[in-house]
Amino acid sequence: MRKQLQALRDAMAQHRIDACLIPTDDFHGSEYVGEHFACRKYISGFTGSAGTLLVFPQWAGLWTDGRYFLQAEAQLKDSGIRLMKMGEPGVPTLEEFLRDSLQPDQTLAFDGRCVSARAGRKYYRMAKTLGARINDRLDLVGEIWPDRPPLSAQPVWELSKESAGESRRDKLTRVRAVMAAEGAEILLLTGLEDIAWLLNLRGDDVACTPVFLSYLALTRTGCLLFAQPAAFSPALIARLGADGVELRPYESFYSYANSLSAGQRVMLSTQRINTKVLTSIPPEVRLVDRPNPTEAMRAVKNETEQANLAQAHLCDGIALTRFMYWLKKNAGMLPITERSAAAHLEELRKAQPDYLGPSFDPILAFGPHGAVIHYSATEETDAAITDAGFLLADTGGHYRTGTTDCTRTYALGPLRPDQKTAYTAVLRGNLNLAAARFKKGCTGINLDYLARQPLWDLGLDFNHGTGHGVGYLLSVHEGPQSIRWRNPAGAAFVPGMVTSDEPGVYFDGDYGIRLENLMLCVERETTPFGTFLGFETLTLTPFDLDAVEPGQMSPAEKALLNDYHARVRDAITPHLPPEEAAWLQEATRPVE
Repeated sequence: MRKQLQALRDAMAQHRIDACLIPTDDFHGSEYVGEHFACRKYISGFTGSAGTLLVFPQWAGLWTDGRYFLQAEAQLKDSGIRLMKMGEPGVPTLEEFLRDSLQPDQTLAFDGRCVSARAGRKYYRMAKTLGARINDRLDLVGEIWPDRPPLSAQPVWELSKESAGESRRDKLTRVRAVMAAEGAEILLLTGLEDIAWLLNLRGDDVACTPVFLSYLALTRTGCLLFAQPAAFSPALIARLGADGVELRPYESFYSYANSLSAGQRVMLSTQRINTKVLTSIPPEVRLVDRPNPTEAMRAVKNETEQANLAQAHLCDGIALTRFMYWLKKNAGMLPITERSAAAHLEELRKAQPDYLGPSFDPILAFGPHGAVIHYSATEETDAAITDAGFLLADTGGHYRTGTTDCTRTYALGPLRPDQKTAYTAVLRGNLNLAAARFKKGCTGINLDYLARQPLWDLGLDFNHGTGHGVGYLLSVHEGPQSIRWRNPAGAAFVPGMVTSDEPGVYFDGDYGIRLENLMLCVERETTPFGTFLGFETLTLTPFDLDAVEPGQMSPAEKALLNDYHARVRDAITPHLPPEEAAWLQEATRPVE
């Protein structure tokens, strides 16, 4: 048994805790978490990016998904922790297990700062039904972790108005107008992307997302930013002060929430705040539970951001095209693995101006690994790339001019007819969605069929959304819009939104295909019948014509493909060495 697990059980006994829940999360619901928040990793020894640990005095289990089964089995060996393989037959969900295991008068503990308010409410309801109790104020891991890494406090940096397209003052004014319309006196923000966008600030406290640890309270006349003062230069503090933003200690946010007065109308989103924020606010405060107004605002990129994004995608397209050339020339000739290929692509991106870093952990999945939708290569699973079959590469970058996200599936050797048919169907779906013309007011549920129809015609499908919003030098995954045929479809499309277009198809144990571009929503025309919108594709790198079966495409689809490749060729060729430029001419040849 791991000594950390025994130390946790000793702390549980001291506090009279019967079950301890340890998720993989920080205080802000971030997609990635820093080392300070790696409590699950510290106790279990499991280093994967997703998983939840549940500890009882005589039993402990870790729930994770199929990406990490092999890794978790190896890292949990002799730990005293059982691997609970999510989605496998006979394996209960964590909630089902808790419901069957937690007894009346027992206490379930978790750090409420690391559990969302939505999940926290669910646990409170479960405990009430079972006659059990919840303690959301204990950081048990923090008590027993002697050398716990400190909170990240990387320098916060500022986006100029020339980069952001709108001043901090103007953004604050816009948000206050929404507050006034809702009758709210205070707005509480805990989402790091919302705060960074609102204040035109960026940081490096969260991997793959240029944000900084912070909370914010906005009133009709003032703005309190709860962050780590050491991360701010005196000059930046002065500029914030000139715009009415007062800096306060990061950890004092909860006492501020607790000090709110009875009768005050406080606007917040229970979908974004954590459990401790919600339970810190006095019950007499009147809550206005609404989506954060900053979410819809930051989803619509202004003209400056749109122009900058075009430059970011040009740089990214150069790197991706050079990677495709290198891969097609060297697969089977040089020793290449999934992880070494990802490292090579990262070097190509670093060679581009204004590159800051990856926008998410790269997914390079060769052969059967491509069938695992969110596969992530580890030391244990890192596969050699040969000159056979498909390599699926889903990667992205942050540039000072914006954020990118692109997936290509490359043919590295001869393909079977069924592989070409599947690739062509996915490509047709991508092209047809990008060419959509639709009436203002449509959501993603109206458009999803365009991407799935070629696959559905073949009796095929994919089990993920077709499109997600993308931030401007923020999170690569953002709302409120999305493209999907079931579940909530998100907000209506508005010109200025950037959304992914990523149909795919996956065959367990054989291969997977996904093709993803980013698209900018634009206005096409206004007629007596209304305003009609469409998309402009931002991504600039070839599809792999070696995997295309032209006879399965309509003349209109071939025209869409040829037009796209002409754009890629014209934009990228001037930035390539002669040999690569000549190769690109062939790689983007017209499909007759």
